[in-house]
Amino acid sequence: MSIQNPWTTLETRVAYDNPWIRVREDQVINPSGGRGIYGVVEYKNRAVGVIPVDEEGYTWLVGQYRYTHHTYEWEIPEGGCPEGEELIDCARRELLEETGIIAESFEMILDGVQLSNSVTDEVAYIFTARGLSFTDAQPEPTEKIQVKRMPLEEAIELARNGTIRDGMSVMGLLWLGSQP
Repeated sequence: MSIQNPWTTLETRVAYDNPWIRVREDQVINPSGGRGIYGVVEYKNRAVGVIPVDEEGYTWLVGQYRYTHHTYEWEIPEGGCPEGEELIDCARRELLEETGIIAESFEMILDGVQLSNSVTDEVAYIFTARGLSFTDAQPEPTEKIQVKRMPLEEAIELARNGTIRDGMSVMGLLWLGSQP
């Protein structure tokens, strides 16, 4: 089923640009025929998250202060996948950097989920990781991360009850919780 785009873009202006995002402001004619503006945040990286699961049914969450919301949050290991890096390689790298976990196998469970499609073009890819071994975490200099091991079912419940609020973490954990 093909639906024609009801928006007309008249002009685009880049309002802000850095190594991670570009913000643009479009002059538009909206679906009702009126003129207006539309702000769009374009992400230069894809979002990748990983839910490690060991043989005993435990997972690992990372805790860190999130500047944007001014809160400390627990979430799955996640980060940005730059152009040219394979999603699986990013998942492997982020898991190692944030937790010190090395996994034998990865399975993508969510593919190209739109994180906030009214204002951004950011998409997320979420993996599970199994066959775990451990070494030292290698966080980026800007990250101050705590790592917590807990039963996967407990992490799923934290996503269900609103304790975990990060969108990628909630999506991935609830997806796992819905599987037989």
